[in-house]
Amino acid sequence: MPDRSLRGMSIGSKSMETDEGVDFAPRFQAHYDCPNGHTIILPFSTEADVPPVWECRCGEEALLRDGERPEPKATKPPRTHWDMLLERRTVKELEELLDERMELLRAGKLRRGA
Repeated sequence: MPDRSLRGMSIGSKSMETDEGVDFAPRFQAHYDCPNGHTIILPFSTEADVPPVWECRCGEEALLRDGERPEPKATKPPRTHWDMLLERRTVKELEELLDERMELLRAGKLRRGA
């Protein structure tokens, strides 16, 4: 039994296979240049679509070397609470509601937190 023990071997954490006969996919290195002077080198498969921008570790967008910056996507401006309120009520209705609530507050019928 002692000759069969695997003492000191961490089974499952290491592969017993070798890299013999394994053909890796052809790769190339893409270079990205950050506006802050950083350079990012990433390996990509030759069949992969390489993104034109990559986020740098400093948070800026690094541009693919010899690449063109893509057109920014058209986005809608963010809607504020005021915009959503104006979709439901007119300014005149809001002024009337404010006057009613202020009268109730001054009369002591409302608490400030209500």
